[in-house]
Amino acid sequence: MPLDDREQRILEEIERQFYQEDPKLAETVRSASIASLSGSHLKWAILVLLVGAGVMLGFFTRNTFVALAGFAVMVGALAWIIAIARRRAGMGPSSPLAAIGRLRRRWRDR
Repeated sequence: MPLDDREQRILEEIERQFYQEDPKLAETVRSASIASLSGSHLKWAILVLLVGAGVMLGFFTRNTFVALAGFAVMVGALAWIIAIARRRAGMGPSSPLAAIGRLRRRWRDR
C-alpha cells in the first residue's frame, strides 16, 4: 500500500534529519546491503567449517567424542552457509521480499 502525501512528507523529514545528525552513519546504512554483510558472514562460516573438519580428522582415531564435536561444528557451519545462501537469494523465511511477493500473489489471486 503506498503512503499518502502526509506520511510521505513525514518520512522525508525523518530521513533529512537522519542525514543531518549523523551523515557518516547514514552513508554506511545506505551503502550496506545483504550481500556485503553476508559476504563477511560467509567467510566466517567457511572458516568454522574448515576448523570443524580439521578437528574431526585430527581426533578421529584418538578421541571419538572430540571428533564428533568437530563433526557437529561442521554440520552447524554448513547450516549457516545454507542460511546465508538462501538469504542472498531472497528465499529466507524472514525475507521481506518473500513476504511481499506472497502478499502480492494472494491479492492478485482474489
